[in-house]
Amino acid sequence: MSRLAVPNLEADTGLSGQVHAQIKKAVGKVPNAFAAIAAHGPAALKSILVADAVLAAGSLTKRDQEVIKLVISAAAGCDYCVAAHNHLAQLAGVNPDVLKQIREGHPTGDSKRDALVRFVRKLAQSSGTVSDEDFAAIKAAGYSDAQLVDISLAFATIAFTNVFNRINDTEIDFPAVA
Repeated sequence: MSRLAVPNLEADTGLSGQVHAQIKKAVGKVPNAFAAIAAHGPAALKSILVADAVLAAGSLTKRDQEVIKLVISAAAGCDYCVAAHNHLAQLAGVNPDVLKQIREGHPTGDSKRDALVRFVRKLAQSSGTVSDEDFAAIKAAGYSDAQLVDISLAFATIAFTNVFNRINDTEIDFPAVA
């Protein structure tokens, strides 16, 4: 059970209720993490949703965005975000076997995706510090300067939800990951 109580926001006409209603309208339900954030920090959730909209319009594919978020969540040990982004990556077309390889730190056979996974894992393990060799490797894999900005933004948004879900011990409402 999650640590923070989440009131029923269906009838709330304030910012919390408005953000809750927007999410429900967009995706049909409000994930537990977003419900808790909306209840206690609606402006914070709104900023994450805006950042995700920027990512959606950015230079990375939806698959790449979800792979980034999955890798960072696995490194952070956020079971909630691992389940969420594993599911969302599948919806974006990433094969479940490939996702298992990514979570376990094994190559997938796709050199560009593997370069992204290595780079993002390095970011997560080094608090964002990368060597000249790491930078050269991600550039050699074909990632542009604009994509490096978007990788950084994806990192920032998922770091927030990873930390929040670890604080809240948010109850997982996505398919479990074995």
